[in-house]
Amino acid sequence: MNGEGFAGQRVVIVGLARQGIALTRFFCAQGAQVVVTDLRPASLLQEAAASLEGLPVQYVLGEHPFTLLERCDLLCLSGGVPPETPLPQEARRRGIPLSNDSLLTLRLAPTPMTGITGSSGKTTTTTLVGEMLKASGLKTWVGGNIGTPLLDRVLEIGPGDRMVLELSSFQLQLFAEPPPASPHLAAVLNITPNHLDRHPSMAHYVAAKANALCFQSESDMAVLGVDDAITGRWWREGVVDIEAGAGQPALRFAIAGQRSGFSLQQEVPEGAFLRGDRLIWRGGGTEADVCAVADLKLLGTHNVANTLAACAIGGAAGAMPEGMRQAATAFTGVPHRLELVRDLRGARWYNDSIATTPERVVAALRSFDNPLVLLAGGRDKHLPWNEMADLAVARVRLLVVFGEARDLIVKEVEAARERAASTAPEIHVCRTLDEAVETAARLTREGDVVLLSPGGTSFDAYRDFEQRGEHFCALVRGL
Repeated sequence: MNGEGFAGQRVVIVGLARQGIALTRFFCAQGAQVVVTDLRPASLLQEAAASLEGLPVQYVLGEHPFTLLERCDLLCLSGGVPPETPLPQEARRRGIPLSNDSLLTLRLAPTPMTGITGSSGKTTTTTLVGEMLKASGLKTWVGGNIGTPLLDRVLEIGPGDRMVLELSSFQLQLFAEPPPASPHLAAVLNITPNHLDRHPSMAHYVAAKANALCFQSESDMAVLGVDDAITGRWWREGVVDIEAGAGQPALRFAIAGQRSGFSLQQEVPEGAFLRGDRLIWRGGGTEADVCAVADLKLLGTHNVANTLAACAIGGAAGAMPEGMRQAATAFTGVPHRLELVRDLRGARWYNDSIATTPERVVAALRSFDNPLVLLAGGRDKHLPWNEMADLAVARVRLLVVFGEARDLIVKEVEAARERAASTAPEIHVCRTLDEAVETAARLTREGDVVLLSPGGTSFDAYRDFEQRGEHFCALVRGL
């Protein structure tokens, strides 16, 4: 399929972030009449607008008036725009179809999509799957929510290529729009509470993730995390069963495609698992020893699980065992995910800015045996902090909090100290990340691990977690 059918159509794009920019480039190239709307004023969109200079685009900024829908043939949403907001809701009422960059990529690409979602580990797993496929000699395109939308390059993708996309719950919400679609090879790594500042209930969030599987056919495949409470049940039962919640009716459907899995705890008939300290892949009636856990350069048990997930997904997409081995043992990680920034006076500083949930902080804390100096904060996502607080009391020597959530985190950790009858950790309260780094640098000792693993989003002070991580790295390198 190609995009020629969009010539002359009026397409309204809501949100001028990375996905909105890719959508704009694609539709302008197809000869569509493109209107871009964003609630931000022009003064905050200069960089994005500069990247589209010379394209025939009409801008409507600072508001989303319903007049945008007059003569509109298609409304496309960037990932940060909820479909429940007034403009998309009015478009639905008028019968105007909704879409986004990933859904259009799935429908327009000449090769099947491998789509990867989950509450944590998506980017590491997606990147590693791409590396495994490339190491197996396959031309591979990697993108989606990972930061590189593929829509504006979709017509360059060949029929024999591999296409691997990270999919967020926000993007997957629209996969149920008529005609609904799911990736040919869909992986749901895990599902734990996340983004409840945007999704009205856990049921709503889980149902969005389930769209990756809901519209598959018998010729498709689902790769599921066996050890996760939710996806493990789906793997065992072959049925997705979601109770009703705010904004979401009860949902139940059988998984149509074949099922594969990955597990740290048990052997699976199809997929990847640990046998002792060895990563094993099974597929198509064969079995291969990929490598030992000690061969991996990634830190933490959660990254062993991510590597197993990549083996299960990559193997199903055509990666060979030697390609899996080569990529798994060479891969050093993705920026902002337990990224070593520098060794300073005997202390190692790590950037884990991607940790926008307390659960991800827990995974980070469990990745180290050294005394820990933890920098936590940002904006709360209305998620429980108790497990992170309990682990901080047990594992963290010095806690430095910053940003909007600083008082909330202190309250949770103080409650955990009472539960444990402990005075640890020592707590320092700062307003900004700059102050937090300065405080940590003053109090850090030789042998410490200094870890930025915030637990909250970056939106109280930064555009995204990447900008926060880059600022942290610059501060640390300047010490």
